[in-house]
Amino acid sequence: MTEGTPQRTQPTLNAPDDLVRAVEALLFAAEEPLSADDLAAHLEGADVRAALDELRALYSTRGVVLVERGKRWQFQTAPDLAHLLRREREQPRRLSRAATEVLAIIAYHEPVSRAEIESIRGVQTSAGTLDVLMEAGWVRPAGRREVPGRPVIYATTPDFLSHFGLTSRRDLPGIDELKAAGLLDPVEEAFTAAFAPDDAGESAEDVAGDAQSS
Repeated sequence: MTEGTPQRTQPTLNAPDDLVRAVEALLFAAEEPLSADDLAAHLEGADVRAALDELRALYSTRGVVLVERGKRWQFQTAPDLAHLLRREREQPRRLSRAATEVLAIIAYHEPVSRAEIESIRGVQTSAGTLDVLMEAGWVRPAGRREVPGRPVIYATTPDFLSHFGLTSRRDLPGIDELKAAGLLDPVEEAFTAAFAPDDAGESAEDVAGDAQSS
């Protein structure tokens, strides 16, 4: 090595700045959102929470921002710039009324079985409706209910949260917000009741009974 030439050293993860840069690089290179545990597994078990918070603050005013969706982290276009990247011809995924109702029930009541979904809606739910939601990546089987027959129960996915811009299910709008936005018909009491929390005092069977009698 020529005298006077600075020696290049292999970067380590000892310095806080190095950890932030490593987390940043992993998130940019990842093909899908990563959890804190996923990142730590690539970084010798390092605690990456402070690095994630620092990156989120660093990118908060940039063209891309760091967001957490369902405990997974990803970079995405800043919301106020999304229109610049939107194609002129959009082909939005359109759900049928039945699929929209089923998705809403699963989101607000998960995990929930097909029979419980039907009890809330007051009508039968075709297997095709659930298939559409699973193909979209918004709903997944979440095990089986430990009751006679052990029916499959369904829950939403991280992709559901990401698509609708939710950090967690706690960010789902309430009934009043949905009505104010014109997304709920006040006449449809049975469907509206499906959005109420499970401890609101009305069971799924009560909702189904109201729907059948109305």
